[in-house]
Amino acid sequence: MDKLKKHIYDENNGLHYTLVGDYYIPDLKLPEENRTIGRYGRLHREYLKQEHPARYSSLILTGKLWTYLADLNEQAEERLDLIMEQMKAAEGVTEELKARNQLEWVGRMNNIRNRAEKIIKSEMIYL
Repeated sequence: MDKLKKHIYDENNGLHYTLVGDYYIPDLKLPEENRTIGRYGRLHREYLKQEHPARYSSLILTGKLWTYLADLNEQAEERLDLIMEQMKAAEGVTEELKARNQLEWVGRMNNIRNRAEKIIKSEMIYL
């Protein structure tokens, strides 16, 4: 009977494995990532789990999930801010309006935020 190698490398998925008992276990190392995944990262993670489980598993096995979600969250927040600023300018929602009629300003800002978030979710989160 051939003796099994203690360590192997699978070129198909790029993972190294170590023999533990009768099974090869992937040598997984988590990346050193200090950023949070945030709201949009969490939403996208749940979407991946439900709709794209193979991609989700691949990101976990390669140790790239957290970085991927943190990057997506940062991009989504930046895009949200940009869209909101553009909508505010186009619709005349200004600091002057805020000073003159705070209740109207809050209502219009909430409306802008809701529409901008809908765009972000359709463009970046649920794709």
